[in-house]
Amino acid sequence: MALNADESGRLTGLLSEHAERVTQRWTEIATASLRGRLSQAELRRQVQELHRAMVEAARVGGFDLESESAGELRAVLAELSRGRARQGFTATETAVSVYALKDVLLELMEASEGAASLRDYVAFTSLVDQMGLFTFESFVRTREGLIADQAEQLLELSTPVVKIWEGVVAVPLVGTLDSARAQVVMERLLQTLVDTGSPYAIIDITGVPAVDTQVAQHILKTVVAARLMGADCIISGIRPQIAQTIVALGIEFGDIATKASLADALRHVLRLSGAASARRHPRREF
Repeated sequence: MALNADESGRLTGLLSEHAERVTQRWTEIATASLRGRLSQAELRRQVQELHRAMVEAARVGGFDLESESAGELRAVLAELSRGRARQGFTATETAVSVYALKDVLLELMEASEGAASLRDYVAFTSLVDQMGLFTFESFVRTREGLIADQAEQLLELSTPVVKIWEGVVAVPLVGTLDSARAQVVMERLLQTLVDTGSPYAIIDITGVPAVDTQVAQHILKTVVAARLMGADCIISGIRPQIAQTIVALGIEFGDIATKASLADALRHVLRLSGAASARRHPRREF
């Protein structure tokens, strides 16, 4: 809802004439709703910024939150929402800090008489409702972004690529391997192969609870990508239950080396690296 020029003028006059009282009471009411989780000095600063931005937006006449003239007010509301989301406040607590202005406006206007005052109050509080909804939407977008960032960080932490020794890296997988995680595994493995120049990679699935066709396809794609980088892959952690499932599903690993445990895979790599070293440096007989 937008205010017309007359309503905007009366709102500007009300907020400007009683600026100190508005910010003081607004801060007090909002502080009570936050139960001491934010200092009064910090909350007062936020309220003063909102008050100033509202006065500037209303001065141009025809106050509309979606208009270009209200751009600074939207920016202040969005920054308030982002800050509260990062500090762990709820969307309701953030919006209530804005809605507290309704009580302040009521206190200022309750002494006025006539239908004009009632109409103004309804118009002003509708504008405050818009501000609260904008704050709520900004808060939700910020929180969704934070959750997405945290999920990505957890995904990276859950797919470590470790260097066992010179020329050998390992990827110990724990938990379900879905498409998103498989992509991260592939990217991190390939980057590690490039960084270390390792010719061998062990993909350990001991911690993967179950292997179905989709999981097997993800593993095979990772092995193929590693081979394109010139690295041989060994899959370890093939427990009896997983082996039976793989056979029942008809999954073929082809010529990819598979081992029951990580220790078996390491011994296999030692034999391969020893044979490769012997071929590069044959013993001379005298």
